[in-house]
Amino acid sequence: MKRNIVKVIGPAAMCVLMMIAPASAQSFHQLTANDFWGTPRTNAGGVVAYTNCTIDYRYQARREGRGYRLNFNIRLILNNNKSWLDKSRVNTPQQLSEILKHEQGHYTIAFLEQQELLRIVSNTRFSNNYNYEAMAIFNRIDAKYKQLNADYDEDTAHMTDRKQQHSWDVYFQQKLQFLPGDTES
Repeated sequence: MKRNIVKVIGPAAMCVLMMIAPASAQSFHQLTANDFWGTPRTNAGGVVAYTNCTIDYRYQARREGRGYRLNFNIRLILNNNKSWLDKSRVNTPQQLSEILKHEQGHYTIAFLEQQELLRIVSNTRFSNNYNYEAMAIFNRIDAKYKQLNADYDEDTAHMTDRKQQHSWDVYFQQKLQFLPGDTES
């Protein structure tokens, strides 16, 4: 039996840029094979697909009493040009479906990170040291989701453990179901 391994970069790098924009929700995206525009790597060590996401955050600070309120724009970006799927190694529609389901899990982790960031920062009052405080929040939450992403790949053996993959699929469905606001695209 040939085993295909799927690897993903999870909730990736965060960019800190300043601009005026309120915190806003983003629709959840269901991945398809058409989301993977990058060129598959030939030396990927058995990896069939790679998903690259970035969480970009920007904010504007305004004084409010003795502290600061920060208006955030936090975007989850699926980097299609850096994401790839080696379609030459996908043999059946069922295999493609399983790969996309696993990849969807990685995207979902990034989406959950973005949603938690929005929720936390919109309810936080910052001090004069708001740059440091905002970065600390982002770093703490990012570390949490990087670990979740690593646990996901380890538990599912990069999707080859179907029982564990199903358990994670149920977990993701429950997390998305209880998010405030609309998560359908």
